Amino acid sequence: MTVNNKRVFYVKYLANPIYIDILKARPDVRLDRLENETPEATFAPVLADAHAYQIGAARDELAPHFHAHAELLKRAPNLLIVSSNGAGFDPVDVEACTDAGVLVVNQSGGNAHSVAEHALAMMLTLSKRIIQSDRRLRRERDVNRNELVGNEVKEKTVGIVGLGNVGRRIAELCRGLLHMKVIAYDPYLTADEMAERGGEKVELDELLRRADFVSISCPLNKGSRNMISVREFALMQSHAYFITTARGFIHDEKALEEALRDKRIAGAGLDVWSKEPPPPEHPLLQFDNVLASPHTAGVTIEARQNMGRIAAEQVLDVLDGKRPPRIINPEVWPVYARRFEKAFGFMPG
Repeated sequence: MTVNNKRVFYVKYLANPIYIDILKARPDVRLDRLENETPEATFAPVLADAHAYQIGAARDELAPHFHAHAELLKRAPNLLIVSSNGAGFDPVDVEACTDAGVLVVNQSGGNAHSVAEHALAMMLTLSKRIIQSDRRLRRERDVNRNELVGNEVKEKTVGIVGLGNVGRRIAELCRGLLHMKVIAYDPYLTADEMAERGGEKVELDELLRRADFVSISCPLNKGSRNMISVREFALMQSHAYFITTARGFIHDEKALEEALRDKRIAGAGLDVWSKEPPPPEHPLLQFDNVLASPHTAGVTIEARQNMGRIAAEQVLDVLDGKRPPRIINPEVWPVYARRFEKAFGFMPG
């Protein structure tokens, strides 16, 4: 087996050290680490030789010149695969990768349990007004508990936008633990497929009108960007809560701020932001009925280890000529296959 003839690099960090352990067991693979501050004279030859780019850092943690866009792809003529950490792929220009014959994969499902638990925790914390109670106790004396009356979540309606790996797990938890009614919007699934995943298929407007909790768990793409804005918040019930563990830019932060200020909805649980992490002075962080976290829904020991493992296994599968299970741009395969054959001398399966 040729030593180090397959080149992989990453910038800043990985989901878990298990990724390094798995790749180090392969003498034919070389793994390079770069930093955001790595000088061009050092990173340029790494990009030029790389076959795989493992993105571990989040969108705003990764220097712009290391985002997988057209300019980086020009500097990486041998690149065959871009592997994005988790389910999202914000730092990746998928269209540019497709044009360059580069396969894009993610680790969808690797952190589904952690993200779903986070969404449920936000629903319970907001409904029971735990976050408001905590804040009141920390800054006031003789808090009147009658001013902090909450609601049970049992048998309420949750509307899930996106019934993929995370969404179906949220549905399972809500139905199984709390006997909630689950309605869902997902244009990519049939009614039967959604029923199998635990949700009743509805259109987005109906979901917003009916749900006591609106939970966003769809990917960010051209179709979902600013999907929840002024009009959509106006459709929600005044007692309803907005929860998102998906991606920033799917909801309009200014529109949400206005909906909260005008008391058109009861509150929000936000794990994702247009700028991550948001600054302390962010307008949405000034509301007591907003529960906030800095994109940590999927940041658990178990999820990080799982994502590191499946990311390493998937990259090795690709470099060994196998077809990976989590392709974002499957239409690129014929062009990618020819590029792979040119690099390694055989066609991928």
